[in-house]
Amino acid sequence: MKSFFYRIYSLIFNLSARFSKVDPSLAAFISAHNEGFNDSLGAVHAFLRGTEGLRFLFVDRTALSSFFGAVRFFLGARKLARAGTIFLNDNFLPLGGARIKPEVRVVQLWHAEGVFKRFGFAVPQPEELRRAEAAACSKLTHVVCSSKSVAPFYAEAFGVPEELVHPLGSPRTDLLLSLDSAEARAELDSAYPAFSGKKLVLYAPTFRGDPEADSTLLSHFDFELFERELGSDHALAVRLHPQIRSDFSIPEGVTDLTDHPDVTQLIAAADALVTDYSSICMDFALLGKKTVFYAFDLASYTAERNFYFDYESYIPGRMAKTMPELIDALKAPFDSERSERFLRFNFDFTDGRSAERVAKLLFPEYFSG
Repeated sequence: MKSFFYRIYSLIFNLSARFSKVDPSLAAFISAHNEGFNDSLGAVHAFLRGTEGLRFLFVDRTALSSFFGAVRFFLGARKLARAGTIFLNDNFLPLGGARIKPEVRVVQLWHAEGVFKRFGFAVPQPEELRRAEAAACSKLTHVVCSSKSVAPFYAEAFGVPEELVHPLGSPRTDLLLSLDSAEARAELDSAYPAFSGKKLVLYAPTFRGDPEADSTLLSHFDFELFERELGSDHALAVRLHPQIRSDFSIPEGVTDLTDHPDVTQLIAAADALVTDYSSICMDFALLGKKTVFYAFDLASYTAERNFYFDYESYIPGRMAKTMPELIDALKAPFDSERSERFLRFNFDFTDGRSAERVAKLLFPEYFSG
């Protein structure tokens, strides 16, 4: 069914492209898998916004929440066909059947930084999905990544020559680096008074891809033990991945921030992170904050998804497979040297100017300095 809708979108795009000219001043931002633009798309737009002569088009999945929204989404392919630059933060499969004109730039900004778990063509995929992704990725003219070290992995993940990969830094980190942690924490404390005066631990596990495993994921976290051991001076907040549908009720006293609109504020405000295989650990390393990795199902996850490097030796923090180990790791001192080593590999730039570098590469006529 999805492939049918992709073909419809591509058909509308191609018909419009045939009878209209590309507008070099029109930049499109597509966030079809992640609601909102609180990522590299938003950072690039924030830098370009106000530039005289540039216009912008936004495409996101919220349009698909209603019938009329879906109609507008598909008809929006007509406008997209005129864009001179198309920015993506994920694979947009309708582009696979689109006839992109030679003068159009299709730029993959991706929604994460560095390399951690394997992604794209580096993981096994159903043949139909691989063909669809290959068709979409074949339209890419630029792939932006966060360091020279990770550039070869991005070339593999998107099936493009390495010369199309540009290690300009992650524009998304510009937003994070610009935030004042104290201010972010004060705003969060105001909204959630239970956090005030305590160290804030953010638990942000990623999805498993198995609905049953995802639905029971939180049952592996002993909230009562956390409260007994750390509750006097630590507050716990949970943020689930959008793809997780949990059957487990978060206990009273633990704050559910899954629907908080801006994860960057949470990252800036939190004192420590507990995660498993999520690339959110990149953000905490960038800010020099502690991460503990609760990998209770490491063997099964590795068999299903796997990582680019040995998990335990690569991660920027201690690993725990049981809740007592997790509590001990949270009590232990922060290993800043290990986190710094991870940071140097995954980030060439921590200056908050990655969006500027992307803009200068793609729009030299507007940013010649």
